[in-house]
Amino acid sequence: MVDDSAGCVWGWLRPSRVDVPAAGQAGGLAKAGAAARRRAGATIQACTVGTSAISRQNEGVDTLQGQLLIASPSLLDSNFRRTVVLVTEHTDEGAAGLVLNRPSPASVSELVPELEPLAEEEEQVWLGGPVQPNAVLVLGEFVDPDDAAVPLFGSLGFPSLDEPEDVVPATTRRRVFAGYAGWGAGQLENELGREDWIIEPAQNDDAFTEAPDDLWAEVLRRKGGIYELVARIPEDPSVN
Repeated sequence: MVDDSAGCVWGWLRPSRVDVPAAGQAGGLAKAGAAARRRAGATIQACTVGTSAISRQNEGVDTLQGQLLIASPSLLDSNFRRTVVLVTEHTDEGAAGLVLNRPSPASVSELVPELEPLAEEEEQVWLGGPVQPNAVLVLGEFVDPDDAAVPLFGSLGFPSLDEPEDVVPATTRRRVFAGYAGWGAGQLENELGREDWIIEPAQNDDAFTEAPDDLWAEVLRRKGGIYELVARIPEDPSVN
């Protein structure tokens, strides 16, 4: 996994016109990577990470975009232990995604009040991953998928944050994430080869779960077969 707090690594970074606490200045539209690192970051920097769909064969899956990565019980990295990650980008240069089951204790109104219109009262910011933890990404479920600034799959996509109030009537559900998960070229494939991750097609409800502590076991049970047994493995292996 990539752990880079300097800037969005994959896809396109589009900072919104949101002034946030202890803010620096964010530049205009910039290609992820070196250009992002040159930009002075805000404490919370609103952005969208774009996606590029390609075909990659992995255990019968044509593309990992729109798939869930379910952490294997053997994956003990504290950043990803028992996580469920929605893959939002997968190219020959790497991959990116959002951890779906780690809410933070901080609310949207507290951290990014400019995005408060997008959230329910006291709704928390969710921890999307260790890459650029000061970046804020908004995932939306769109009434018309064509309205997404960056479509992902089905009705899910990233909205433009230039005018947050315009996002609400265009979407049925929204979730605010800080940071994301990222992999360099070949890293995710290597981890899949080590069986660090279990793949399952994503459903919209996964991205908007109201029971994050149960999501890991829930998607394993949905996958069925032997994974129903995996779902029963206690988090603490000493507990029988």
